[in-house]
Amino acid sequence: MEIHCLRSCSEIRAPNLTLISAIFVTKQGIMFRTFLRSYKVILLYGVSLAALLFLMRWLEFRLLIIDHAIELYAAVIAIVFLVLGIWLAKQLTKPKTVLVEKTIYVSPSENFERNEKVVEELGISKRELEVLELIAQGFSNHEIAERLFVSLNTIKTHSSKLFEKLEVNRRTQAVEVAKRLGIISL
Repeated sequence: MEIHCLRSCSEIRAPNLTLISAIFVTKQGIMFRTFLRSYKVILLYGVSLAALLFLMRWLEFRLLIIDHAIELYAAVIAIVFLVLGIWLAKQLTKPKTVLVEKTIYVSPSENFERNEKVVEELGISKRELEVLELIAQGFSNHEIAERLFVSLNTIKTHSSKLFEKLEVNRRTQAVEVAKRLGIISL
């Protein structure tokens, strides 16, 4: 067990500790203190319940329960519903975070200039560029094959080579990377 002697509370970054309580601090002591802070409400209810039980025993609760059974049951039910109502009211009145998602459509730039340096560095052919542009427009492999007058397997080959060159796994990732690198227009 390590015991550290501290000159000030700021050395352990615990501003809530007083100097007297921070003179000898152990790792277990800090963990116990955080445990108490975390479960303060539960411990408070537990202690309150124990005190209430002691009080009931002290007042010879048998006599009270026998004489006033209905009133006690009604009081217990009322207290349970009171606590439940307070908790529910707190839950319902918490401010809710609303996430607003907007779709912004950007028209393609009229003055788009392809980044030929990146195209050459990646080794993307003219045909692969055509396939990439059609993928970006949302066409399926079958539709791209019909537009370029080639077989479906050729389009699949061009797509897989594009994915390797752009280091991606999916069509949407390929389009995103190509736009970011300036290979195709936004």
